[in-house]
Amino acid sequence: MKHPHTHRRAVGWNDGLVIRPGTRLDPAQKRELVRTVRRAARDGKLAPSAQQTIPYEEMQPDGVCRLGGGLYSRSVLFGDIGYAEASQQRQVAVLSLFRALLNSFGPEVGIQLSVVRCLPDRAQLCRLLELPARQDAAAPLCREFGDMLVEKSSLCRFEHRLCLTFTVRAGQPAQACARLEQIEQDVLSQFRAMGAEAAGMDGWQRLSLLHRCFHLYSEAPLRFNWDALVHTGLSSKDFIAPSSFCFSAKRSFETDNWVGAASFLQISASQLSDRFLHDLMETGCCQLAAIHARAVEQNAALKLVKRKLSDLDRARIDEQKRAVRSGFDMDILPPDLVTYSKEANRLLEDIQNRDERLFNVTVLLVHAARTRRELESCIASAEGIANAANCRLVRLDYQQEEGYLSALPLGVNLVDIQRTLTTSAAAALLPFYADELVQPGGLYYGVNALTGRLLLADRRRLKCPNGIVLGSPGSGKSFFAKREILHVHFSGSDDQLILDPENEYTSLTQALDGQVIYLAPDSHSYLNPMDIDLDTDVGESPLLMQADFLLSQCELMMAAGGETLRPVERSVLDRCIRLVYRDYIQSPSPDRMPVLGDLYRAVRQQPEECAANLAAAMEIYVSGSLCYLNHRTNVDPGNRLVCYNTSRLGQGLKKLVMSNVQKHIWQRTTVNRYAGKTTRIVLDEFHLLLKEPQTAAYTAEIYKRFRKWNGIPTALTQNIKDLLASPEIENILENSDFILMLNQGAGDRQILAQRLNISDAQLAHVTNSPEGEGLLFFGDKILPFTDRFPNDTQLYRAMTTKPSEQR
Repeated sequence: MKHPHTHRRAVGWNDGLVIRPGTRLDPAQKRELVRTVRRAARDGKLAPSAQQTIPYEEMQPDGVCRLGGGLYSRSVLFGDIGYAEASQQRQVAVLSLFRALLNSFGPEVGIQLSVVRCLPDRAQLCRLLELPARQDAAAPLCREFGDMLVEKSSLCRFEHRLCLTFTVRAGQPAQACARLEQIEQDVLSQFRAMGAEAAGMDGWQRLSLLHRCFHLYSEAPLRFNWDALVHTGLSSKDFIAPSSFCFSAKRSFETDNWVGAASFLQISASQLSDRFLHDLMETGCCQLAAIHARAVEQNAALKLVKRKLSDLDRARIDEQKRAVRSGFDMDILPPDLVTYSKEANRLLEDIQNRDERLFNVTVLLVHAARTRRELESCIASAEGIANAANCRLVRLDYQQEEGYLSALPLGVNLVDIQRTLTTSAAAALLPFYADELVQPGGLYYGVNALTGRLLLADRRRLKCPNGIVLGSPGSGKSFFAKREILHVHFSGSDDQLILDPENEYTSLTQALDGQVIYLAPDSHSYLNPMDIDLDTDVGESPLLMQADFLLSQCELMMAAGGETLRPVERSVLDRCIRLVYRDYIQSPSPDRMPVLGDLYRAVRQQPEECAANLAAAMEIYVSGSLCYLNHRTNVDPGNRLVCYNTSRLGQGLKKLVMSNVQKHIWQRTTVNRYAGKTTRIVLDEFHLLLKEPQTAAYTAEIYKRFRKWNGIPTALTQNIKDLLASPEIENILENSDFILMLNQGAGDRQILAQRLNISDAQLAHVTNSPEGEGLLFFGDKILPFTDRFPNDTQLYRAMTTKPSEQR
């Protein structure tokens, strides 16, 4: 048993004197330090430095770490995936891939799976959340929104870093680097097959992670660059080491301003839950978990199991002889012996035929707290979790130093306590729990309901950024859209166009100094459905696109009278459209732009009998009570934020005007694309555009094309059944990589669960859920979220649509 030793200091030992690396001392302090060190050396009290305690010799910029004794290691940092609430089929697939990852390591490679639980890097998070300063009327709202983001970011107390370190032995550094590089590429490909983001760690990243392990309760980042090693002659350890280590206690240790305890996990269970490691980490104050594993050579594993079977057979024969001598039935054997024999035979079968291997595994846990009382309380909680799983959490008495250093993500194991596990048993210690989504430049989409971390996502990184928001009335669909509008408006330069059929976005648009275009029979703001853009190259004839749009408009006019547009009438209209635009194409100018009345008169002049019927259907929209569309455009929707308010439209005009707004939105999108700008489109009450075949077909067409034209559309609707009414509209759902799902009705839940492969656990987040809670589908990630927006702010009053909260 190892005996305790004295404090380890950054520079020697002197009754509590601590000198950090790089500290400047005056001459008197230097003389006192020299005398102190000499006196400690004479008395045998000079302990190794804190730097010497860290068990590696050199960290290279490329991430290869020389451990000594011919050992070299490298690490891969990988992200979490949504395992805890995934479907059973998905969980089985992940476990199978994780087993394959473990089996890919031979006996010559040591592996260490590390989970580091540390304080969030709030400085980096603040940089991600920082909004540009504003001096306009919306500046107070911008400050409120920024304060809300900072408040939400403070809800997450800890975050996890998942790391896989692999170690090889080599005679030359070049051989080690080549071997480690090959292993890293294999590991990365296997993690990506699981759906986990993974990347090799360079030297600075590994040092930064070690710095977090040594300073668990500090938010100070690592301040280090490789030039410093050249110019100062210091080691990389000087930049990451704490001020001191103290391993003099039997069952704990101290460093800086926290106290810790290292323990190993004694596994007695024949099978562990795949949630076991997560439960241990989340209980109390477990800050480091390390699983060291090395595969047993296959022939040696077979010999080991067969030798065990021989021992069990010998024990069985002895029991049978004893039973015969005592006059008992020789077939009655002790239950433990029968159980062990079955398990050994099953293990032999698994190794020979089921791709199982044996691993020597060491599981280490390091708990840390600011006080010993808190530390012991947390360890007691962790022991309860271990006992419930038929395991024991055993403190490493007099081996706290070895246990703590072995838990560091370096690949060094100084604790000679091993448990032999099969591949499947070792794979049960997988570290996956919940997806995270924190992307630089991303927008705020609430807080992860499982981990408490912010969800920051940039839809422009998706293959198809088209979005759909689904939710029952009152679940918060429009509030979500407004929150996204706010963040886009405050953080970037994207244009935003809103189709508002229920007057829900007007107050917010005005508060942000945007432009509201009222489209109603009593309004004096007009959008000409005959507008055509000849300057922007959209890849096909502008006249053909305009003809297609006008044909859909005329179909809606005919449908109002219970008729349909026949082929001969379509031919007449196509001929008239070309005639009407002939003069404008020859000499384009705003005052020569045709209006609906010009098309009406051209139709009346056609000789076909059907032309009179077609003109009669158009007359009410030209000179009758619905002549609102028969005007030239008199608004300039050039503002970054434009709201098309169609709430006061009657049923006779609503479909035509909304279709017309879509056309103008498409034209703005094409112009912005050539200007290098992104256009975000919010289509509220999307189901209104899907009721008629004409508007539904046009909607589906432009919705599919938005992505190629740098557009990001977001459709808001209540019922998924509206999107699945026809195969044409169904493609909108399939071509959307962004889906935000709020509370759903029973019928819609079943449809969505089947179409989107949602598990029962995930479905619970949209079942009778309060407003602001649901599921976010972002690419291949499914994340439960919650958003409690502060309701005592000016921002909330500008966003809310609740009648009781509106003035």
